Amino acid sequence: MTNTVLLTPDEHKQIKIDTRHGSQLGAEYGDSVNACLSFVGEFRTVQAHYPIVFQRDGQSGLFHPVVVLGFEIGENLFLQESHWDAPYIPALIARQPFSIGFKSTPDSDEKQRVVHIDLDNPRVSQEQGEPLFMDLGEQSPYLQKMASLLESIHLGMEQNKAFSAALIELELVESFSAEIELNDGTTHQLLGYYTINEEKLYKLSAEKLAELNEKGFLSAVYMMLASLSQFSNLIARKNATLLKA
Repeated sequence: MTNTVLLTPDEHKQIKIDTRHGSQLGAEYGDSVNACLSFVGEFRTVQAHYPIVFQRDGQSGLFHPVVVLGFEIGENLFLQESHWDAPYIPALIARQPFSIGFKSTPDSDEKQRVVHIDLDNPRVSQEQGEPLFMDLGEQSPYLQKMASLLESIHLGMEQNKAFSAALIELELVESFSAEIELNDGTTHQLLGYYTINEEKLYKLSAEKLAELNEKGFLSAVYMMLASLSQFSNLIARKNATLLKA
């Protein structure tokens, strides 16, 4: 259940956010996931640590980029007992418990983007964590950072639609599957993911490549392809868990 409300200094001045990450908190705090949504503007940082692939929306037909964190449902191989074992935490996880909301303004037909918070999220605390507001009601540096992150996510999700449409038009997306064999002889199948068809990419005309580049999508395509090398990192992390079992 969620209890999402508009964040205001008058009503939420005493709230703090527990920003800890770790396997002991993972399930409760929402970190125990094997994949999470990403967006084009995040690829440059994400690809250095995680594989980026697509999942397909069955209703819209669009392809949504996701960061792969594990091989099984609920498995996040980057969660150590008391910390997240990577320099960068994907934005859709780091932004918890906040979300973008919309507020009508009396002088305009356009709706203003505002910060909402889920008061039932276990990260919301009265005792420990990062404060949201300062003594005079101004936003804390932490809240400013979260507001900026939410704006990036909102714009990124809109850009994803154009990114997906461009790749579909050029027929550059193909299904992706793999069978991973671990050191103990067990196997895991990666199913339901999609990636870039490299053969078709290399056959694109200079004009089509230029169009992708002008939209800012060509570098994103290559970063997605480069990120696939991070599957070897995931396999190593999975094998490491076998030693602890």
